[in-house]
Amino acid sequence: MSRRAASLTPAYFAGLYAEDPDPWRFATSPYERDKYAATLAALPRAHYRSVLEVGCSIGVLTRALSLRCDALLALDVAEAALAQAHARSADAAHVRFARRRVPEEWPDGRFDLIVLSEVVYYLDAADVERLVARLRAALAPGGDVVLVHWTGETDYPLSGDEAAERVIAGARDFASIRHQARADAYRLDVLSRTGA
Repeated sequence: MSRRAASLTPAYFAGLYAEDPDPWRFATSPYERDKYAATLAALPRAHYRSVLEVGCSIGVLTRALSLRCDALLALDVAEAALAQAHARSADAAHVRFARRRVPEEWPDGRFDLIVLSEVVYYLDAADVERLVARLRAALAPGGDVVLVHWTGETDYPLSGDEAAERVIAGARDFASIRHQARADAYRLDVLSRTGA
């Protein structure tokens, strides 16, 4: 399978949601349910002050994260996905949504948890470097970064392993590995901020 050379565009995701409101079966898949449970179990803290979720899609994980924080900002590039995510958490006043393309449209603020679940491999190597720079600036002291990626074959710019390893290597001057796990079809990495 040949790989795409450049980061995937918002139009790519808009097309997917135009064809299917839940193209990855986030709301119904046992794989997704189990992966979300593992992600939540791997969080180093029971509760966070401020969470950033990049690539929230239809908001299934967003809803679960909202129960573990005081404030949550969930981002996605697809308007149709954001509409579903907003509806799913309409009763959670501490959850906000924004249409942003990461890494270039990064939000202001510092976060003590940044979740990148199934998103980094949509970026090319240069955008992953920019993403790591954004993480360096936005991750609060003692904060955590969660990376989750499918490890099967794709035509994305990076494999799940390449995506995770690039972030880990790029972040080694400000974050260290706290937890790593590998399931049949995905890997989960938790990094924690080191130093001030």
